[in-house]
Amino acid sequence: MKAVVFLADGFEECEGLIVVDILRRAGIETLMASAMDGLLIDSSRHIKVQADVMAADVDYKTVDLIVLPGGRLGTENLGENAIVVEKCKEFAESKHLAAICAAPSLLAALGLLEGKKATCHPDFEGHMPGAALTGESVVTDGNIITGQGLGASFDFAFEIVRILVGSETVEQIRKAICYRY
Repeated sequence: MKAVVFLADGFEECEGLIVVDILRRAGIETLMASAMDGLLIDSSRHIKVQADVMAADVDYKTVDLIVLPGGRLGTENLGENAIVVEKCKEFAESKHLAAICAAPSLLAALGLLEGKKATCHPDFEGHMPGAALTGESVVTDGNIITGQGLGASFDFAFEIVRILVGSETVEQIRKAICYRY
């Protein structure tokens, strides 16, 4: 299994890095791919994060899942990257696609949530045309996973792991990190 987490200036660092951490603990090869001009990304709280690779340099044929972390500015910057937009459309058709917080609004803007159950940060509910909003922390509809926000980051990551490698791995990770639910 292989995942790509797209990072852009203004991304919500916990929504991105918690997902990367949990996916890697699950044994899923996870690349942080820059959607900017360089590998160093300035997160929403101005924590600099170095991506592993440029988005243009990923071999997407080997990737099973794309993740979009939220953050208002991060989501805007992701939406301005042609590769991110192209790969979201492609993965929505045939692979797995996950977005949290503000980022589901980008999927909605691309028409990828039309008639699908989804969730997002409450501030972005007005930017979710065509989606059937549930208000839940994490929602999976078909091959698309959406999360509400930072507080849902662990459950969002666990849902991705459950789908890609199974519930047993989720339980092992929950125990190892002392996650209580």
